[in-house]
Amino acid sequence: MLDDFDTAILHALHQNASLTNAQLSQQVGLSPSQCSRRRSALESRGIIRGYRADLDARALGYNVEAVVRVTLSSHSETTDDEFAHFLANLPQVQHAHSLTGDSDYVLFVRMRSLDDLATFIHKRLLPHSQVSQVRSDVVLKTIKRDQGFRFS
Repeated sequence: MLDDFDTAILHALHQNASLTNAQLSQQVGLSPSQCSRRRSALESRGIIRGYRADLDARALGYNVEAVVRVTLSSHSETTDDEFAHFLANLPQVQHAHSLTGDSDYVLFVRMRSLDDLATFIHKRLLPHSQVSQVRSDVVLKTIKRDQGFRFS
């Protein structure tokens, strides 16, 4: 269970993961060594999974974002594992989720252009032996961007 100090550390790091333990200690009211121990404990428990930079995809030339729904032709543990492995090796796929409902998977992809999206769908997804249907939607405008997991 998390106490108030752990929660304060998580909130502070969520806002700025590059905080030093000295900076973190000023924000949460603990010594730098206590912050360091608590941060390490949160990391070893898997609550903090890692740190990364939040990159602007558009500034890097990835101007097309799409939601792609994939339906497989058959299901077994082997085919599902094979398809998951296939997705893990596609750098264009930012997020992939297995679903209930009409589609088996939803993918969130980033591309430089619509032509790249078409190529990705026609040359990578559709030729896969387990794929029976692909439906895609191009994102026109992002209303709310993922800011990581938030808790209250």
